Amino acid sequence: MGDPIEALTPPVARRVPHVLELHGERRVDEYSWLRQKDDAQVIAYLQAENAYADALLTPTTAFQQALYDEMLARIKEDDQSVPYRLGAWLYYSRTETGKQYPIYCRKAAGVDTPEEQVLLDLNVLAEGHPFISLGAYSVSDDGERLAYSLDYTGYREYTLHVKDLTTGQTLPEHITHVTAVAWAADSATLFYVTEDETKRPARLWRHRVGSAVGDDTLVYHETDGLFRLHVWRTRSRAFLLALSGSFTTTEVRALPAGTPEGAWDVLLPREQDHEYYVDHGGDRFYIRTNRGGRRNFRLVTAPIEDPRPARWTELLPHRDEVMLEDVDVFADHWVAHERQDGLVRLLVTELASGRAHHVEFPEPAYDVSPDANAEFRTPAYRLRYQSLVTPASVFDYDVAGRTLRLLKQQEVLGGYDPARYRSERVHATAPDGARVPISLVVPAGAPRDGSTPLLLTGYGAYGIPYPVTFSSTRLSLLERGVGFAIAHIRGGGELGKRWHDQGRMQAKPNTFTDFIAAADFLVAQQYTARDRLVIEGGSAGGLLIGAVLNRRPDLCRAAVLRVPFVDVVNTMLDESLPLTVGEFEEWGNPKVREHYDVMRTYCPYSNIRPQRYPAMLVRTSLNDSQVMYWEPAKYVARLRRFKADGTPLLFKIDMDAGHGGASGRYDALRELALDYAFVLSQLGRAC
Repeated sequence: MGDPIEALTPPVARRVPHVLELHGERRVDEYSWLRQKDDAQVIAYLQAENAYADALLTPTTAFQQALYDEMLARIKEDDQSVPYRLGAWLYYSRTETGKQYPIYCRKAAGVDTPEEQVLLDLNVLAEGHPFISLGAYSVSDDGERLAYSLDYTGYREYTLHVKDLTTGQTLPEHITHVTAVAWAADSATLFYVTEDETKRPARLWRHRVGSAVGDDTLVYHETDGLFRLHVWRTRSRAFLLALSGSFTTTEVRALPAGTPEGAWDVLLPREQDHEYYVDHGGDRFYIRTNRGGRRNFRLVTAPIEDPRPARWTELLPHRDEVMLEDVDVFADHWVAHERQDGLVRLLVTELASGRAHHVEFPEPAYDVSPDANAEFRTPAYRLRYQSLVTPASVFDYDVAGRTLRLLKQQEVLGGYDPARYRSERVHATAPDGARVPISLVVPAGAPRDGSTPLLLTGYGAYGIPYPVTFSSTRLSLLERGVGFAIAHIRGGGELGKRWHDQGRMQAKPNTFTDFIAAADFLVAQQYTARDRLVIEGGSAGGLLIGAVLNRRPDLCRAAVLRVPFVDVVNTMLDESLPLTVGEFEEWGNPKVREHYDVMRTYCPYSNIRPQRYPAMLVRTSLNDSQVMYWEPAKYVARLRRFKADGTPLLFKIDMDAGHGGASGRYDALRELALDYAFVLSQLGRAC
């Protein structure tokens, strides 16, 4: 079967390329015609790519099914989340065998044999739709109404609905393009945010349940294209907060929840490069701030009536080596999430005594995150702990007793034994001397002689740390002797804001050299060998892999790129696209010469050249609103033109989904089975 690009009909193949003069350079985009989503021939081309990939993968069909069956066999299909209390109810979700989506429920608290009330059954709501995603999910203070939003396209186009939980009826409210919602204390007023034509959350509205949407009041319009708007209710239930935020600057507005028609007050006017985040407790606001160049944040409190910096009281100072990631405030204590050397630790402070202590965790690499902590008055803090070898575990931490109580651990069917695997934390050295953390897991008996195959992943963008989480599906690699590693490269947030700063804008190339250094380290230390290494990444992590492959195509045996951001220059030139303007502070603006001079050196699409590339699997979704499908489509088309070898290049397009791939849990598992079949086949472990 020939390459799809060769099978194009002449009218498409002869379309005029897009030519642009930029900073004295002539840029030719010969595959720009792939942007025409409504063109039947473009759709036919994508379908041809799918057919081509399926044909090349035909020998793995039985193996894909075997992988799917074994991954499914490890999952408890009938399962339930740990219930959490909110008001008079216990809320939870559950899944049923054979059903793609969760069912959201509640039961009355404090009742011996409470009856279950189904609030939302996504399986019913998904009938007749190939895709569904739940966005907002918020119950009013009186427990009688549920505000929820659904997307049926994968393009993150959420429509807001309100359900009367006393009658089970869905009310007439039908509000489109909603990104966030929050109830006022009267249980009748709903605040929501809508997005503009570029999908930027920009307008805050007030809605009275039962009134016409056309009568809603516009509370605030964020006009700066760098800023995105969000609204929520504090855990104390005392305030509504609305945050306008860019990648470098934030501004928060507050409204007492009991006065929904009142004026929203700006707590601190925006200042360039000042990010601050607000919570509430008692008579004070708790403010996590990096004002004055304190990049890793400190924690202060301020009187509600006067939150100016002159009235601040410092609770936690700024520390160069510790990133203050988050703070959860409760009636009797507060919990700070700190990150040091890439690992999260929890600092718990009791308000009455002022005593503080850390919650310690034993493993060399792990992930800790808050679980549902809906109640303001509670003696315990609920958290989720996991590692590369420990399944996700929900604990209640008793603040006074300083003890952890396990509520639920993810059940892995089939007799999972963590002793069969070995987790490590090691460091590579980047060309400029930076120490790059690497988290990895391998079979317990894997030798350090270069014989172990390895899958290496990374992300390195937006200041987001790559979580060190457990995956039961990953056992399909480990059980076949394939290790897994995460390179915690610059651009991410593993080592604080400066780690992010050193991998964005003009410093973006550090992200790629860090990843290459991590791969070279794992080979040099004989954790693996170059012909036994597969690299993978998604979204901004797909940009990472694309840039690395252009620089070092010899680095690995194969690569997987999921919804990859690979057409950086062209996308960042198009301000009509979702995300572009806001992300000028992450990637830069190519209309600015010094930004363009760096961007052009690493843009994966722009830097494809005649050379050998490893085997590659590229994935995208037709309805992706974050990385448009045409980016990987153009990237693959240009690779087919320049690639100077016979290694496989497969392109899979989900014609119904968005950025996250298939929405149903069984469909998502089949996608992963295909990916693993490709990886394991390239490593000679397809058995």
